[in-house]
This record gives sequence, C-alpha cells and structure tokens, in this order.
Amino acid sequence: MKIHKRHVIDNILKYLYRDNIIVLNGARQVGKTYILYYLKNFLVEKGETAYYIDLEDIRKLQILEKGVDSFLKHLKEEGVYNEKQVFVLIDEIQYLENPSNFLKLVGDHYKNLRLVVSGSSSFEIRKKFKDSLVGRTVTFDIFNLSFGEFLEFKEYPYLEGLVFTQPKIEELKELFIEYTLYGGYPKVVLETDKEIKEKYLVQIVDTYIKKDIRDIGNIRDIEKFNKLLELLASQSGNLLNVSELANSAHLARPTVEHYLFIMENTYILKLLRPYSNNLRSELFKTPKIFFYDTGLLHMLWLKNLPKSIIGNVFETAIFAELVKRFSKDAVSFWRTVDKKEIDFILRVGSKFLPIEVKLNFDKARLKTIEFFLDTYKINEYKIVGLNGTPRKDYLYPWELSTLKEAL
Repeated sequence: MKIHKRHVIDNILKYLYRDNIIVLNGARQVGKTYILYYLKNFLVEKGETAYYIDLEDIRKLQILEKGVDSFLKHLKEEGVYNEKQVFVLIDEIQYLENPSNFLKLVGDHYKNLRLVVSGSSSFEIRKKFKDSLVGRTVTFDIFNLSFGEFLEFKEYPYLEGLVFTQPKIEELKELFIEYTLYGGYPKVVLETDKEIKEKYLVQIVDTYIKKDIRDIGNIRDIEKFNKLLELLASQSGNLLNVSELANSAHLARPTVEHYLFIMENTYILKLLRPYSNNLRSELFKTPKIFFYDTGLLHMLWLKNLPKSIIGNVFETAIFAELVKRFSKDAVSFWRTVDKKEIDFILRVGSKFLPIEVKLNFDKARLKTIEFFLDTYKINEYKIVGLNGTPRKDYLYPWELSTLKEAL
C-alpha cells in the first residue's frame, strides 16, 4: 500500500524529537491515520522504535483506560519498550475518558516515550484536555487534500513555480474543476468512478458527520439538524444570518449557534471573521460561512455531484486552499457598511493582502480593490480565477504559492 507524504508532514517532523506531545486534529477520513503510518515508517527507517495504537480497537482502548502502568505493560509485552526512546503513535485519542491525565503522566514521568496522537474533533478534545497540558502539546490542523496534494495523489507531473504552456494550463484547469466538484477527501480522490465517489461522500455524511456530530453535541432532533446542515451547505461563501437559519430549520437561535459551534470544531465548516482596522465604516461583526470540502458541500446541498462549478463553490475551494497554505487564522474577508466587499484578506504577521476571487478573470472589477488599497496605503492585491484572460496580479489556483512573495 502506497502512503503519500502529506505536505504538513515536514512541519510535524520538526517537532518529533522535541520535548512535547504532538496532537493532530482534523475531521474523520481526511488522512490522519495515514500520516501516523507515514511517521511510523519514517521512524523505523531511521532505526527508531515506533508503535501504532488505534483506540477504535476496544481492546487497546481498555488497556489505556486502565492507566499508564497497563500501557507500559502492553508495550513491554509487544517487545517495543526500552529505556532509550520509543515513539508511540495513538489514533483517536478522544476515545479515552481522560486523555489529558494519561498524556500528562506519560509526558512528565516517561521521557523515553515520545507521543504523537490524533483526534477527530477539536471540540471533544478541548472538552477532555485540561489546562494541565498547556505547554506540553503542539497541535496541527489536518485538512483534506490541498490541490497540490490532489495532483500528487493522481501522480500528475507538476512542479510549483514553473511557467506553463497553454496545453498544460488547460490540463490543470480541468483537474482543478475535478478537485472542486468532488472535493479533497483522499478516498474520494483516489477513486475514478463518479458513482463510487458519490457513495463514499454519502458514507462520510451519514457515518462520520451526521452521526458523530449528533453524538458529540447530544443532538436529539435529527431531522432539524440535518435540515440545518443542508441550508448551511447551500450558503457557503455567504454572510451568516442566524435568525434566518433558525426560522428555516425551525430551531431556536441559541440551538443554531450551538450547532454551528459543534460543526466548526469538528472541521466541517468555518465561520470566517471580517477583517477590521476599527474604521467606523467597516461592518466587523457578521461572519461568512465556508465549508472545508466542496465535494461534501455538493452532497449535502444538491444530493449529487454536479458536472460544472456552480454558485460560490469556486470561492469556497479557494478559501480552503488559503487555509491549508496559511492556517485558519490567516484568512478573513472585508466588508463595509455600504457593502463594499473583498472576498479574502490574507494576513501573515503584520502584512496583509486583499484577494478577489472570480471564476472568470474577465469579470473582475478593481474599484473596491483600489478603494481598499487607498484606504490602507498598500500596493499589492491579487485576483484568483480559472477562465478568461489573466493579467498582471492575476493568479490561477495552483499559483497561490506565489502569495508568499507578495506579502
């Protein structure tokens, strides 16, 4: 079985030998387990002792629930415990009743054990992780595949930074359309049959999203919750209107807010906050809704995978690419009281960059961008598109790596 190297792995490797517990957070089925497999193989090839534990296996869960002594006994029985250094990779750590206490005891008293753990819900982990772990963990958000990873999984020859011929550009356009239509869940990407792709996405919706979120949030009215999910999928890229959502789904406003909190912390969607420099003219309270996976969005919204990109789905795909390249906290949007709006503001350190997204470059209008540049006294901006004729400061989605140079 081929295990592809995810782009986040290079960052994880920097912390493998440091005195901290590595935590991988992300939705189910985005590939956390295969990252752990990759790390195990990497360590074994370096001559290290590495051991993988899956806590979905009730037998392994029971061993760890009994405490650290039971855990150490198990490692010794498996022949992987030594006084020098052992890497233990634990999948689905949130299944432990008290993971915080377990990790603290191991981290404080057994310096020869280095832990890498994964969890499928930052909400569940935050609930169970206590303040005692502050300073002991380093956390990585694991998302579905980026477009660059999508190309690697497809084994498509591509190197960032090259200037491509028109035939190559047309190929990349078609591949980005496929990526946007079907999303970036690894299992879906590797499948070639559209019908089976749909079946996999339905399985993710039914088994991992609706069921897991219902269980975590103790949601009783399943029908209304499902209706809310569908409404949110249809509005990806739009301003959040909680009152409207509550009315449409026949839910109380506090209930909708609670469900949104759960969905955001299980990596289904993001409430994107507006950028503001405290100018009075800026509308800085209402967030936008964005899903992380466009294939999932389509199945929730349309119940099938369409043949062409529709609505705000392209903008959603670019949002997800920006998050994967720069982090959740680096992306916001900008909107004024008189409805001037820029799709994304990318902020890295003290620098920021306005980004407008248009499926067709030729439909880009620079008036609002120029107003923003004048207001904030900056010179750089980017237009991200797919069709039409790109000009200076216009980028295709696969050229987002060049944004680092503009900041």
